[in-house]
Amino acid sequence: MSQPLLDFSLSGRRAVVCGSTQGIGRAIAEAFAAAGATICLVGRNADGLKMVLEGLDRGSGQTHITACADFTDLDAVRSLADAIPEEFGQVHILVNNTGGPAAGFAVDAEHEDFERAFRMHLGCGQAFVQALAPGMRDAGYGRILNVISTSVVTPIKGLGVSNTIRGAVANWGRTLAVELGPFGITVNNLLPGFTDTARLSSLFEGKARRGGSTVDDVTAQAIAGIPAGRIGDPRELAAAAVFLASPAGGYVNGVNLPVDGGRVAQG
Repeated sequence: MSQPLLDFSLSGRRAVVCGSTQGIGRAIAEAFAAAGATICLVGRNADGLKMVLEGLDRGSGQTHITACADFTDLDAVRSLADAIPEEFGQVHILVNNTGGPAAGFAVDAEHEDFERAFRMHLGCGQAFVQALAPGMRDAGYGRILNVISTSVVTPIKGLGVSNTIRGAVANWGRTLAVELGPFGITVNNLLPGFTDTARLSSLFEGKARRGGSTVDDVTAQAIAGIPAGRIGDPRELAAAAVFLASPAGGYVNGVNLPVDGGRVAQG
């Protein structure tokens, strides 16, 4: 066995982290860098990428980079993904992470709403996998993590398009786990519950506005349904991501992992 089973280091690994200017994506990028990985930050906000880049750990001499792309433009994402191996080098870790579709009931959604979400989440993820998986296979080491939602297990009321697309991404990821597993590549889905991000704040604000209540009331109602009794910290998602991306996580493949304080387990 070439590496110890309890090796949680990402030293010498190169990781592409999508949606890394804020929230969960940023927390994962920062945790990966602290664990020794060299990071390619991907997002649509150039200023935000620069700010995150400046704060990344470089204790192992890493030279991190950024790549700017708007995930509503699938062709641009394909071009960016294809260019990364040449500009950044052989990639060992890919984190697919994209902001969720707008809130609303599935019955009210237009056909175009589903198509747009499909392109942004599954289409862009597929573009990155097709561009980066060959290098992982050559290296005999690959980790693909899809940041999705607990709606994969239990649909969330008022997030019709998101529930639909997240479920498709989850099964895509598990299918890839079977196809790529023989080449030393694992594919796992992280399912964040209520986590302290701008996305959650926006959803809570919208729910409060529609229901004629306050954000504090909506937050308290959400916390009442979480056995842990609190909203999650993005860094807790990042800790799980570090494990799955490390050699220590090499025998975990094709799972949907809730990081939600026990909300899904409660039903």
